[in-house]
Amino acid sequence: MPQSPNTPIAFQDEREAGRLLAVEDGKAVGHIAYFVLARPPHALVAVHTIVEPGHEGRGVAGGLVRTFYQLAEAEGVPVVPLCPYAASWAAKHPDEAPDAPAEVVAAAKAQLAAGSDLR
Repeated sequence: MPQSPNTPIAFQDEREAGRLLAVEDGKAVGHIAYFVLARPPHALVAVHTIVEPGHEGRGVAGGLVRTFYQLAEAEGVPVVPLCPYAASWAAKHPDEAPDAPAEVVAAAKAQLAAGSDLR
């Protein structure tokens, strides 16, 4: 049964699993798959943003990316948006999504290519 568009969505960081969940009525309706950059300077690296079928077009993905940037800001680390959706969102919201330093982006791409810390 479809949910009302006014049902509140909560966000839960599952760091050990490498996921930031969007939860509605106790059920995951989307997530960002991510990893933490292994070596300093640390960063949160968004790899995929997924919204479950039937929940598209309601701002779930944008809420996930916004929350992801807020989480990183609270931890004092940059975000590297390797996920195309997260990168597009960041480009449209530069006031909320500061660019990561080039060396951090390069380190994140290298770690992703090596396949470490991905689930």
